[in-house]
Amino acid sequence: MKRLLLPAIATFAIAWAIFSIARTHPRPQNAEPPSPPPATTFSDSVAAVGLLEASTEKIAIGAPLAGVVEKVFVQAGDTVPTGAPLFTLETRHLRATLGVRQAALATARAHVQTAETELADAQDQLTRSQRLGSEKVISTDELMRKKFTVQTAEARLSEARAEIATASAQIAETETEIERSTVRAPLAAQVLQVKVRAGEFAPAGQTAEPLLLLGGARPLHVRVDVDEHEGWRVRAEALAMAHVRGNAALKTPLKFVRFEPMVVPKKSLTGASTERVDTRVLQVIYAVVDDQLPLFVGQQMDIFIEDSAPPAKTAAR
Repeated sequence: MKRLLLPAIATFAIAWAIFSIARTHPRPQNAEPPSPPPATTFSDSVAAVGLLEASTEKIAIGAPLAGVVEKVFVQAGDTVPTGAPLFTLETRHLRATLGVRQAALATARAHVQTAETELADAQDQLTRSQRLGSEKVISTDELMRKKFTVQTAEARLSEARAEIATASAQIAETETEIERSTVRAPLAAQVLQVKVRAGEFAPAGQTAEPLLLLGGARPLHVRVDVDEHEGWRVRAEALAMAHVRGNAALKTPLKFVRFEPMVVPKKSLTGASTERVDTRVLQVIYAVVDDQLPLFVGQQMDIFIEDSAPPAKTAAR
């Protein structure tokens, strides 16, 4: 009996181990993709990746003057006409300067009146002196001093009038700066992004991140990156189709717009493990024909372009 106990225990332990391993071993399952991958409808095609963009490309809006933002009039998604206000800067210091310059203009006008009066008086005295000089009542020296007095009064009047012109120009300059403090849309477009808020300081000129982004919403354009070694296969008259990522059933034909004349390093990456990042690409711009699809600026799309190019010829040796 004792001789059979140990083999029985060992057999039970082995069986239990096999059962435990079989129970915990993962079972392979077929993982279905959430959506089927896009497939071309052309017999021969060039596959590429496209990036949706506004037809006007992105318009980065900055501030012409440095200052604190007083009010923002738009939000992302708004459609604005040409000249619509986007945001305005605080203008209290400019309005104070405008008041000072308006006071300077009033002073200059008063100086003109004074100079005109002095000139009229000097001319009257010169006329009297010339009459007396013809009768030898006053000396020639005295007559010359009267003439010089008239010339001095004329110069002072010209100076006073110049002060008016200067003050008026300074007022126009300040009014222009006040007008420039309200940043307006340069063209009819859609607000793509708003990165400025009331109370924030807006630096003047170009910034690393634009204060606002505008772009023509319709029709959308798609910038297609074609690898340089396949660029010769793409023709302007070739048909092209774009598929929405995540739902290949959503697709739209594309209309050729233009070739970008310069081949550039690839920047739009898909994240695939086999993707080369040292590739240079030919950028082809197409217009989206179907505007009813749920498309957004900055979205990536899968593009298929019909290969209508003749086969490459091998050089004879």
